[in-house]
Amino acid sequence: MKKIVVAVGGSSGSIYAKVLFDRLLQMRNQTAAIGVVMSDNARFNWQYELDNTNYDQYPFDFYDKNDFMAPFASGSARYDTMIVCPCSMGLLGRIATGISNDLTTRAADVILKERRRLILVVRDTPYNLIHINNMKTITEAGGIICPATPSFYSKPNTFEALAATVIDRVLDLAGFDLQTYRWGE
Repeated sequence: MKKIVVAVGGSSGSIYAKVLFDRLLQMRNQTAAIGVVMSDNARFNWQYELDNTNYDQYPFDFYDKNDFMAPFASGSARYDTMIVCPCSMGLLGRIATGISNDLTTRAADVILKERRRLILVVRDTPYNLIHINNMKTITEAGGIICPATPSFYSKPNTFEALAATVIDRVLDLAGFDLQTYRWGE
């Protein structure tokens, strides 16, 4: 049973967060806890891009962006995986430099210091050298950079199915047991 932190950053790509929420809901039998923190821009983008505010309808534990009393703000709570989806380059930069000025960056710092799994679903493109160096720093610290780059060999036929090609890969990286398209199977 996994204890998962999901941070929804403020970059465009709310569809990825929605599909991640939907998939995690389907896999509740594999989780002991799902804690969610969303930035103000994440909430705005969800409403702007998806035309709703349904993020708060999911049966997860939601925490305020400055709630440093959230369990995953400490390593003693033993959350084993954190997924930041989507992750802007600004948020990635704050994580890479150890700036823990909100719950998202504090939780990422905790996950890295505890040598647990941090997966950043980066959304911006193209990358400049600062972005690449920050991604290198995260990778060297044990994090995983998983760009929100969809695949097409499964022939997704909807917007959500296309986003799911990224999210299923993220959930594979997080160690979930899921049924998804597998090359050659």
